[in-house]
Amino acid sequence: MEKREFFKTMGLLTGGAMIGAFKPASAASLLNKTAMANKKVGLQIYSLGKELTNDVPAGLNRIAEIGYSTIELAGYRDRKMGKYTVGEYRKLADDAGLKITGSHVNPPVRKYTNQNLNEISDFWKVVVEDHVKLGVKSLVQPGMPIIESHDDAAIVAEVFNTAGEIAKKAGICWGYHNHHMEFQRVATEKQKKEQKNPWIPAGDVIYDLLLDNTEPSLVFFEMDVYWTVMGQNDPVEYFDKYAGRFPILHIKDRSILGKSGMMNFENIFKKAYENGLDEFYVELENIRENVTQFEGVKQCFNYLNSADFVR
Repeated sequence: MEKREFFKTMGLLTGGAMIGAFKPASAASLLNKTAMANKKVGLQIYSLGKELTNDVPAGLNRIAEIGYSTIELAGYRDRKMGKYTVGEYRKLADDAGLKITGSHVNPPVRKYTNQNLNEISDFWKVVVEDHVKLGVKSLVQPGMPIIESHDDAAIVAEVFNTAGEIAKKAGICWGYHNHHMEFQRVATEKQKKEQKNPWIPAGDVIYDLLLDNTEPSLVFFEMDVYWTVMGQNDPVEYFDKYAGRFPILHIKDRSILGKSGMMNFENIFKKAYENGLDEFYVELENIRENVTQFEGVKQCFNYLNSADFVR
């Protein structure tokens, strides 16, 4: 499928323009750098933990004040966001001037079998119904199911396709978010016997099996670039190999963006834009600097907002 047709199908192209472009600045604002328009940068709210959940209205306002324009949710459970209904949470975000564009949700089981396929399908039907109310355009599963064989991978891919079909009918794109475990391999007995180099694991990479066996018009992949590197893989190589499958990214570093020196964000963004990047979210975990999570996500925003390679 051609890249443009894929994004039309997924509903992710917005007027042919890439996200993150600078808004035109007035003559007065050019005299004051602090008044310049921000780039469109999203935040995965998991980054803030209790600093947000302890006071959600104030926290959402603070996210907007930093300069973030979109958020991706985490914490949906039992048809609520914490103590708020989905309608109440959306209003809080609207009042803060934030757009909820995505959400992370995991099904209640990690082992997928032919016996629980209907249970998982019914779960996603309810989740999609609530996320239509939240107004999201993407719904993402961030937790890896148990995959110990090619058969497991095939069932998981089938479940993903079904979830994608359910979401697509409601106008939402469904995707999967990786960590490092997906870059492990599963091998058949034949592959084990034919292994030539004992230093190279036998079998197929789980992430590749999921990419190869899911329908591109139903399932996209939200690559977490940091966890891909931690899985000893290059995000840029995946963008080349599976062009068009990664319209949304998680931008993450070992701690605050740009501090570690181990992430080549310039190359990542360049290739991602070439392959149709539509949106990205900052995610900050395991902060190492002696600052609050809010200060950390502020520094992450400033890093991206000032980076020449971010549009």
